[in-house]
Amino acid sequence: MAKYQDLDRLLQSFVDERLPGCAFQMTQHGKTLYEGYFGYADRERGIPVTRDSLFRQASLSKIPLYTVMMMLYEKGLFNLTDPISRWLPEWKESRKFIRTGNGSLRIVPTERPINVSDVLSMKCGLPYCNSPAPTNDPAQRSMQECMKPLWEKGHYSVQEHIAAMSKAVLDFEPGTHWLYGFSSEITAALIEKLTDMPVDDAFRKLLFDPLGMDHTGSSFFGNAQANLVKLYACSEDGKLTPAATDFDSKFLPGEEHEAGWRRLFSNVSDYSKLFSMLACGGIYDGVRIMGRKTIDMMRSNGLDEIQMKDFTNLYNAGYGYGYGVRTLVDKQLGNHNGSLGAFGWTGAFGTWGEADPEDGISLVYMHNMLPNYEAYYHLRVRTVAYGCVK
Repeated sequence: MAKYQDLDRLLQSFVDERLPGCAFQMTQHGKTLYEGYFGYADRERGIPVTRDSLFRQASLSKIPLYTVMMMLYEKGLFNLTDPISRWLPEWKESRKFIRTGNGSLRIVPTERPINVSDVLSMKCGLPYCNSPAPTNDPAQRSMQECMKPLWEKGHYSVQEHIAAMSKAVLDFEPGTHWLYGFSSEITAALIEKLTDMPVDDAFRKLLFDPLGMDHTGSSFFGNAQANLVKLYACSEDGKLTPAATDFDSKFLPGEEHEAGWRRLFSNVSDYSKLFSMLACGGIYDGVRIMGRKTIDMMRSNGLDEIQMKDFTNLYNAGYGYGYGVRTLVDKQLGNHNGSLGAFGWTGAFGTWGEADPEDGISLVYMHNMLPNYEAYYHLRVRTVAYGCVK
């Protein structure tokens, strides 16, 4: 059986070998089993990673996003089969690419409109499109054409982003394949329509305030900017150098810094509250935040055999995908010593979290480095952490 000292040793080895700094917290039934901070938030200035250190969450921001959306679902505000055009009328009709046998493309209307389930399960047919950089992907090229006016404007709201993208051509018929991408932006726009408030306000009211996530946000407040860890780039020989990212400019307050749905910054303590709630059937500190059955639905694999092939890679081995989260379906394939049904996600800069309802376990790990080497770091932390469970 692993011991918590093994986590100390592992995390310190990460810093000794390559990482600038990292943080990890493990809870069971709402009680902290382990909490550790290693390395530096700023190596050049000698500032250590501490409990107050904030990390760029990137795609780990999707856990609050889809949690809030499922909270709205259990309030009866929508059905999963509802077309998104009920709230976003510009999406009433869509077009898709058809690939012919000779390698050419045709554009035809979709057989049905995109519905809410397509969006929550990453089956709407739109990849990400974050820059005008040349691409061979026809769906991305179509999205780039839609984005040109917004990029020229320089800033844009969530609703402006969604409206512009409504003319993009889908990569496939909605619901037929899994494709990571623009679904999250549509989800953010739906939350705004369903709650009649900005998505960040909905996060605060429905999730962050009830959980006491006082250090999480998408726009700098208080001393958040000073507590944000420095982002580093790692070369092939392991040398670390400070790196720039446009994420940081999007954290600046004011609409002139908006670029659609802003991702979050947070610390392991705040995110552990969220993952603990999800691991404990919707209850945190004795207060019910959402329904256990809704969480079970959220973490149920919804991918068929074809879609599993779209999803599977080394990092996601053994997992399927539910509503906004990956979910463990095969422990042997995933080399996973946790429980079936454990679920979570990851972020491009090195953040990761998982909730295990069977044992009430939550795991939240964070570093900020590019490339993030997630398969190396996260899987090792996962193995040792679950090895500590009695």
